[in-house]
Amino acid sequence: MPKSLGNCQLNYSKERMWEPGYLKAKCAELRLESEFRLYRIRLWKSYLLTFFMLHIFVTSVHCTLLLTTIESRSIIYFDVALTIGCALVLILVLSVNFCDEFIAKHTWYMYASSIFASLTLVFADLTESIYHTYAHSWILGTFYDTYIIYMIYMFLPIHFISGAVLLALVVSGIYILYFVIFIAHGFAEFASALFSVGGMSVDMVHYLCLNLVGIFYRVMNDTVVRSSFLDRHQYIKEKIWLRNARLQEKKLLDSILPPQISLPLQKDIQGRIIMAKQGIHSWTAMERRMAIQIHPDVSILYADVVNYTHLTTTLTVEMLVKVLHDLYGRFDLAAYRYKVQRIKFLGDCYYCVAGLSDPDPDHANNCVILGLSMINHIMEVRDIHGLDINMRIGVHSGNLFAGVIGEAKLQFDIWGLDVTIANVLESTGVPGCVHISSATLNNLNVNRFDIEDGPEKARDHPLLKKYRIRSYIIREDLQMDDEDSDEFLDDLHTLSLCDMGAPPRLSDSANQSLRALFHEELREEFRKMPVSAFSPKRLLGICRFNIAQEVPAHQKLNICLTFTDPILERAYLKQTDYMYKYSIILGACVGCSLVYIELMDTQMICPSCFVLPAAVAIIQCILALIAWYKKYCWTRYGRKNVPHHYNGFSCIIFRIHDKILNSLPIRICIYLFLMISSFFMSCQREDFEMAYIEERLFHYEQEAKICFHPWVTTNMLSLMICLTFTFAHIPIMVKTAVALLETLAYLLLIFFQFDFVFHHSVTTNPYFKSEYAHALLICITFLIMLVKERQIEFTNKVNFNWRVDLRKEENAANLTNHSIIIILNNILPSHIVDVYLNSLAKHELYFENYRMVSVMFAMLINFEMDLRSLRVLNEIIAEFDTLLLFYKEYYTVEKIKIVGCTYMAACGLDLNFAGSTSTNRKESIPPTECNEEHGRRLLFQQNNEDLDEVVFVMTSYALDMMRTLAKSNETYQSIAGDRNITDGTIAIGISSGEVMAGIVGASQPHYDIWGNPVNMASRMESTGLPGHIQVTEETSNILQQFGITCSYRGMTFVKGRGKIPTYLVGIDENLNFIPQKATRFPSHQERSTVISLQSTYTHPDMTNSIASTSRHTLQSI
Repeated sequence: MPKSLGNCQLNYSKERMWEPGYLKAKCAELRLESEFRLYRIRLWKSYLLTFFMLHIFVTSVHCTLLLTTIESRSIIYFDVALTIGCALVLILVLSVNFCDEFIAKHTWYMYASSIFASLTLVFADLTESIYHTYAHSWILGTFYDTYIIYMIYMFLPIHFISGAVLLALVVSGIYILYFVIFIAHGFAEFASALFSVGGMSVDMVHYLCLNLVGIFYRVMNDTVVRSSFLDRHQYIKEKIWLRNARLQEKKLLDSILPPQISLPLQKDIQGRIIMAKQGIHSWTAMERRMAIQIHPDVSILYADVVNYTHLTTTLTVEMLVKVLHDLYGRFDLAAYRYKVQRIKFLGDCYYCVAGLSDPDPDHANNCVILGLSMINHIMEVRDIHGLDINMRIGVHSGNLFAGVIGEAKLQFDIWGLDVTIANVLESTGVPGCVHISSATLNNLNVNRFDIEDGPEKARDHPLLKKYRIRSYIIREDLQMDDEDSDEFLDDLHTLSLCDMGAPPRLSDSANQSLRALFHEELREEFRKMPVSAFSPKRLLGICRFNIAQEVPAHQKLNICLTFTDPILERAYLKQTDYMYKYSIILGACVGCSLVYIELMDTQMICPSCFVLPAAVAIIQCILALIAWYKKYCWTRYGRKNVPHHYNGFSCIIFRIHDKILNSLPIRICIYLFLMISSFFMSCQREDFEMAYIEERLFHYEQEAKICFHPWVTTNMLSLMICLTFTFAHIPIMVKTAVALLETLAYLLLIFFQFDFVFHHSVTTNPYFKSEYAHALLICITFLIMLVKERQIEFTNKVNFNWRVDLRKEENAANLTNHSIIIILNNILPSHIVDVYLNSLAKHELYFENYRMVSVMFAMLINFEMDLRSLRVLNEIIAEFDTLLLFYKEYYTVEKIKIVGCTYMAACGLDLNFAGSTSTNRKESIPPTECNEEHGRRLLFQQNNEDLDEVVFVMTSYALDMMRTLAKSNETYQSIAGDRNITDGTIAIGISSGEVMAGIVGASQPHYDIWGNPVNMASRMESTGLPGHIQVTEETSNILQQFGITCSYRGMTFVKGRGKIPTYLVGIDENLNFIPQKATRFPSHQERSTVISLQSTYTHPDMTNSIASTSRHTLQSI
């Protein structure tokens, strides 16, 4: 936990995550001990298998050397037989640990077999020495003492470290006891010569260091394995979580936009995100894509609620929305059942298409059956709520264009002549019946339905007459399965209003089932975790991977255990070494022990014999102080959360410590210094040879040692090789190279430089050359350390690769999630996306009440719905959407939907201004959560005067739309192919007042608004004049207060309201507001908007027609 401490900061959080106690507590906290125990059993089996191969190799080499280098073989047969027999017994006893069922029932056997194997090897080793001492008067040294201690700590299946330490100490004690009895000839002589030159204290320190090295390897191995296991757990957990989150968001996206539309949009957005991260911002309007596809052979259904206008005037807005939710929820479930895709609903109008996503030969039958089902559902809703409503349905079969246009609040929609015909069939239909065209009839099973001729109103309709379309009425499905219908209605009843207050949630049993699936997937992944770099299948070429299949982590390593990807290898080497302090403390202990052994091994007096080892010991102690000082400070102050001011000395130590941990070159320099400076040999070879000859000639023993003891020196080098491999984050190739150089250099000393000294030392077998025994022990030590280091390095590399893969998974998932969220936020308001993903149960109604919202409908006049026109419409709508970016201050303008050529928007739909919501969502959101991104929007008191400004903002946006359209028209008029598509005329209607916003329906979430302002804005647009903004009297009064002239148009007939006064907003020929004296002023007097249009088909010479303009909303006010 970082703490601000005066001039420097103590941050021990990352180091603490690598402490054995923390990792063990973390496993217990996550309840992973049982899984970790199973994984560790697999690891120990792998270690045991490695030991079998290693022991067979060592036994074979040892016996081969005995049989090939000794001339008197008869004396050595006992040694060979005992060694081979011991190896067979040892392998046989330990092989039982591979029987999973037996070990699961008798876990004690693992420790018992380890004890038996260790003592058996000790018995064989000491039996050889004792036998030859008494049988042949050979004083022999032990061969397997160091080997057995390595075996106990590194390979035997002893899961608890205390058991390994106890067994290793017992083995060390047995060997010391052997030395006391057979070498020192009694305890009294042993005690008297314990601390003398060449005394037994040297051997005791040697065994102590061996145990320290073994404990270090056990602790380090356990730490690495636990860390790897926890990282794997986190990787799997994150992967499952990200996968489920992505699946949830994708399901939501696919419920709104078909995959064939959403996937290209996702890829395009992902490309832009990657380019933005790389600092590339090359996107312009020239790169706009039109996501529209042609769909032949489909059936379109339009449904309209009869008497809806009466409902809007008699029901409260809240009750109206609940009725629509109940009704549209039933329609959605029925559409899902009959494989019909709902497109959207427009107030009281619901339209859908069959055969759109997947070709369906029964598309016409499905649409008609759905229409009849919708009529039955509305009759049921009518009876439940006592409402005078009915359904008028039109169905037509043909071709259409489907997709999304624009750039903001994307909505899937359909266009085309056949879509218009289906709409006409609905409007000219008969309530309670399905009105179909002859094209639909040709695709129907006519024997199934009761079919009549169409109404006279349809025969007289200009569009139907123009295309010679004959229509028919279907009143009944003659093959309706009543039982199937009743069973399906049970599902629909879940959406009735009586259940609205208690939406279905996951039960406890369902949650437990999900948790069980999660844990089962975790266990399966843990079972797949690799335990060794050695793979028999891979070695024999059995394992093959497809190009598209993910390569496992252990398959990315070569024979040297380096990543095949050099970038990955460099990243691994640059890691911070949080195990450094353990390596340093072990190096200091072993280094000081080596100094003691060197000083006690000889009585030769020389300055370098004392000064240099003392200097090295001091430097090692200083390095240990630096490595452990942070741990000391954290233990004393950080753990207790006690504020502490660290002095300059502490700050310097902290900086040096962090520099060492983060710098590989510095750690390598320290490592090489410790390796080079920890070993000293002093010997006058000529004097030793002369003294040895005199000793043999005159039969006296020298009192003073004038040369090193060969076996003491060999044991020292053995410890040096162990120390070489202890540093955790030094590259394995460096450690292997240093240890190999140490081994080769020592072999040169044995066989060349000091061959006389080593040749006349104690051997391990009769007639076996001593130099061979020394060389064999050093080579075995090197081999054991190399094998163990490769196992640890393999685990570290796999662990690191998992962390890299986790980051890649997170980045890829974040990129996908980011693109999905961008699309979702470009379809629904951001807070609605969050509510729908996290808070709402399926089919739950969500709504918000607003006291003052300004609603706008803007319709492009004289626009044909063909592919060429859709391309131009897409460009124009995209420019309108771009304007929304400049209305993010104060009051946001939200695009609601596009209906054909009509653009619907609203201002004032800010959750902070909502009077109430259907959930407690508003209370859980900080007041400025939605505004933090821009940080400039003001919060106003929720009173009518302040909220009236939404009318001014909405009208300003409408005027900007007219200006943008005018600029677009200038561009298109200069292009021959686009000149006749549009004349740039637009009719706009605006109304304001209390509305309700929310999500209704049971399939795709569709955000919409309802209320009198919505109906009136639609009527203002439909009854308005081209090139003008028509508003209601209430809206006109607000605009005039803000200094905008509104001229009285007259009494205008509005459906459902009769004749009402309407007004036209004053706009001059330059598309500016006509000002008048203002009594109120907007919160932000001046708005700057950059309007640009770059059509995909802009002529290269038309540079002047594509311009940026700045405008002031109130230029003259």
